Amino acid sequence: MPKVSDDHLAARRSQILDGARACFAEYGYDGATVRRLEEAIGLSRGAIFHHFRDKDALFFALAKDDAERMAEVAANQGIVQVMRDMLARPEEFNWLGTRLEIARRVRTDPDFRAGWTQRSAELTAATLARLERRKAAGRLRDDVPTDVLLGYLDLVLDGLIARLASGQTDANLSAVLDLVEASVRRKD
Repeated sequence: MPKVSDDHLAARRSQILDGARACFAEYGYDGATVRRLEEAIGLSRGAIFHHFRDKDALFFALAKDDAERMAEVAANQGIVQVMRDMLARPEEFNWLGTRLEIARRVRTDPDFRAGWTQRSAELTAATLARLERRKAAGRLRDDVPTDVLLGYLDLVLDGLIARLASGQTDANLSAVLDLVEASVRRKD
């Protein structure tokens, strides 16, 4: 049997995650049947589950992948920039529905919650580190604890995700993000 290259395996994994992301976003976790996953991904169940143990492992890998991408942007540009990117290019954020599904599963599935709590710590750590750097540089408010600023920004992010995932786009959302950004900056 010929050996498959690492590049081929990575491309196949990416294909599976991209198709699964679209399927989970459209149908939710429960509605993303194996047949729907096969159609969205364009591969057989054997090919899909060769890379992922089961549907749950596929969903968790997808959620982890998306959280890592968000963490990278948050660490380099800030969580408000993540939100601005969502507004500017909503077509690149088809994982928004998946994020809502993650929230549902965290609430209802103890095993998923345990695994997700560990993985979402990466995004939290990246955002917290950036906030600490900005605060040390005198750019953020110093009258509010950093973890409170993080909670505030997370709450705004969750609200924006819920809005966008439900199809609500508002021309004022960019101005709202301006207000959010101004509210965490240090006043001179």
